[in-house]
Amino acid sequence: MDLHYDMPLFRPPAEGDNLIIQATLGCSFNQCSFCAMYRSKHYAERPLAEVCADIRQAAADWPDAQRVFLADGDALALPTEHLLAILRELAAALPRLTRVSCYATPGNLQRKSTKELALLREHKLKLLYFGIESGSDLILKKITKGATQRRMNEVLHKAQASGMKVSATVILGLGGSKHSEAHIAGTLALLNSAPVTCLSTLQLTLDESIVEEFNCKYGEPFEMPDDLAILQEQESLISGLNPPQPVIFRSNHASNALALAGNLPRDKEKLLLQLREAMAGNRPLRPYCMRGL
Repeated sequence: MDLHYDMPLFRPPAEGDNLIIQATLGCSFNQCSFCAMYRSKHYAERPLAEVCADIRQAAADWPDAQRVFLADGDALALPTEHLLAILRELAAALPRLTRVSCYATPGNLQRKSTKELALLREHKLKLLYFGIESGSDLILKKITKGATQRRMNEVLHKAQASGMKVSATVILGLGGSKHSEAHIAGTLALLNSAPVTCLSTLQLTLDESIVEEFNCKYGEPFEMPDDLAILQEQESLISGLNPPQPVIFRSNHASNALALAGNLPRDKEKLLLQLREAMAGNRPLRPYCMRGL
């Protein structure tokens, strides 16, 4: 395939085998202190004609593609009619298309009405990747997430009401050593109220280029938790999860010391057993040289 992407290009692990179309460049918010993904880019909406040309070119090379991820970080920020035009082009070019997905920020979800989201859902935008990071208002402020627990609760319920599926992420370690309990308690309060389809945990890893900014915005000395502390956070999170609907749980992102997979609440005890084995040194952790973003 000869598509030329504006690099760097990021996508969720689950989208690794799917077609990627860049609808926007960069991230319109781009202020989260823990994230260096789009710092080298200025946010821009790609012209519709360019996006449609990419779709037609991709379809010529991969006519049987069934799933598409719309990059970069802000496809949902596009005006609804613009996004609908992209979805219609995808459906016309790819007859076997079953699902389109993209990242979604709290602000982008807030600005779309339930009616707009439902219309996008009808045009096969069925899955949103949503970074919760933390449910603690204290931590959300320290990492400049630009959202509160209440707002995230509201927009996650809005997504469900529109028929969208949500794959949410939580970052273990964001509370440092001092605020670990607040981080997990707030995250549990959100997850036990707001509906998500999938939940993944990542382990905090800071790119060298943003360490100074992260520490400055955090407002106090930050002590990076070690692997044992991260596993203890994971244990607290899984132990306390009683979600309003069954959740597919994964910690298979390359940043994690321990890869876990299961369904909650069904597999809670199995996952906790694996965690406790790892904490006792009886289950190997991913070597540092194999971890990354």
